[in-house]
Amino acid sequence: MKKNAPIPTAIPLIIGIIAVSFSSIFVKWSSAPASIQGMYRLLITALLMLPFIRPHLAELKSLTRKKILMLFASGFFLALHFLLWMGSLKLTTVSSSTIILALEPVFIVIGAFFIYKERTSRVAMAGMGVAIIGAVLIGWGDIGVSRANLIGDLLSVFGTLAVSVHMLIGQKVVQQVSSYVYSFTVFLSATAVFAVYNAVCGISFTAYPGKDWAMFALLAVVPTVFGHLLFNWLLQYVSATTISMSILGEPVGSSLLAFILLGEQMTWFQIVGGMLAIFGLIVFLNADRFKWKPKGKQAAEPLKSA
Repeated sequence: MKKNAPIPTAIPLIIGIIAVSFSSIFVKWSSAPASIQGMYRLLITALLMLPFIRPHLAELKSLTRKKILMLFASGFFLALHFLLWMGSLKLTTVSSSTIILALEPVFIVIGAFFIYKERTSRVAMAGMGVAIIGAVLIGWGDIGVSRANLIGDLLSVFGTLAVSVHMLIGQKVVQQVSSYVYSFTVFLSATAVFAVYNAVCGISFTAYPGKDWAMFALLAVVPTVFGHLLFNWLLQYVSATTISMSILGEPVGSSLLAFILLGEQMTWFQIVGGMLAIFGLIVFLNADRFKWKPKGKQAAEPLKSA
């Protein structure tokens, strides 16, 4: 049973949705390479978490080699996600990239089926199919815009696959370590992966104007602390399905912000494809509510949330 939240859960949920919607805007506003943005975003977030690490030091010291390897693997795929997704924003529009990114739950279910043998309902599968058709329409529309837009869409797809692997690994690891230790070590691992990548590629660690450093800090504080970490905190009080629904708010919020702040326009393919993707995700995330139950058992067996 979930605990009672100290404040109405709608308040932090709305704050979180608005916060993550700014992520793509900050990426667009920075001229730094995606690998540098991702590295400093995660490094600054880990540094902000550092003052609160003392109660978790004993757990950190007791981590086994297997757990450390799992945490590093999760961090590796988180770094790969940021590298590909942030890179996609350099080539395609905010709306296309974030709508494709919102397909994360679909990829997770597919991965969970093959890795953990988890099954899903026919209604969820139907919603998944509609969402994928919507994403294909977005990519199809970008073919006529430019080759760069299409490559950006593909990078977003691969970035979504990477974050899905990160989540699937995390699904197992968080059962063995606290969420704070998980987040802190994964962020540090991803930062290390980025540092090695940047060093090997000869990318400068410091040659960036003040505006870029401001964007690095904003990426850490706004979408990461007030977005993803806030959602992790909310899991104590609301279901995972409720948190997952926030994924639908990001492409809508990001697209509106991109229109207002960046002057980006949406094509009809993006609008229709985006609407299909979001509708499919709504059906997918609420599939359990559509399950048929015999009349005699309806009162005794309440619907379960995913």
